[in-house]
Amino acid sequence: MAWPNVFQRGSLLSQFSHHHVVVFLLTFFSYSLLHASRKTFSNVKVSISEQWTPSAFNTSVELPVEIWSSNHLFPSAEKATLFLGTLDTIFLFSYAVGLFISGIVGDRLNLRWVLSFGMCSSALVVFVFGALTEWLRFYNKWLYCCLWIVNGLLQSTGWPCVVAVMGNWFGKAGRGVVFGLWSACASVGNILGACLASSVLQYGYEYAFLVTASVQFAGGIVIFFGLLVSPEEIGLSGIEAEENFEEDSHRPLINGGENEDEYEPNYSIQDDSSVAQVKAISFYQACCLPGVIPYLVSLIRDKLGWMWVFYFFILMTSCTIVFISPLIVREIFSLVLRRQAHILRE
Repeated sequence: MAWPNVFQRGSLLSQFSHHHVVVFLLTFFSYSLLHASRKTFSNVKVSISEQWTPSAFNTSVELPVEIWSSNHLFPSAEKATLFLGTLDTIFLFSYAVGLFISGIVGDRLNLRWVLSFGMCSSALVVFVFGALTEWLRFYNKWLYCCLWIVNGLLQSTGWPCVVAVMGNWFGKAGRGVVFGLWSACASVGNILGACLASSVLQYGYEYAFLVTASVQFAGGIVIFFGLLVSPEEIGLSGIEAEENFEEDSHRPLINGGENEDEYEPNYSIQDDSSVAQVKAISFYQACCLPGVIPYLVSLIRDKLGWMWVFYFFILMTSCTIVFISPLIVREIFSLVLRRQAHILRE
């Protein structure tokens, strides 16, 4: 039995050049760094909660009274944990809205600019949120909420841009294998964020944010100078041209009478330069066309409504598990310690 072409030895690798490898690695690690910064916040929640509560409710660290008075943002650790959960919710909603906006912006601007701007700007926001406010001893709940909303919008530039760039470079042949390997970037980013945060957490949670933000900012600079958005930028043929060529190569040389109209090319004696270029209308103008809004509402209600509800449920569930897992481990660990202390007293 013959294997499919994609599994034959050397058939898949022969289609790709070193430019494809560079694009694969850059997009892989760019989205991994974005996930690493999110994972850092989840890993340092316990340290943040201890820093934001007074010494009466935090006996694990002994600090002078005046320092605890300046750090007094919440009366108890439970209030601090609730606020950290609120920050997660704010981030997820702003991230969901930003995905839609980033997709539109990425179609109109250079994907390399949008991705680099999102990574560098998000790194600055993370630095201000976790490191700068702690160094200045400035604690404000509204500032934290505003910074995390902006961070969600900036983080949303990653996914649409990297997927669009990957789609420009990798065609249908072997796309399942390539994107199957590439989809591990989120898991690698979570592991990287956990390693970076744990390596410097003993010096303070602000250094975890500092290291993650620095690595992410450096990654944004590398993306700006090294990422190629499409093969056309270096003179290579695009994916659409290669796919059209493959379709032409598989067409029969002699067609039957019933298929002549199907394969007959549409030739024109007009010069390409003389054909008027039609300018695309804006999103607002498209919505103003008669019948567009009612059709969109009926489409979402009849066909896409439950799909989006299901996708949003899966997204919220997965992100919630990632964000609250450190708190669950902390509560389980404290419960075990209290149980052991109770057994020893008996």
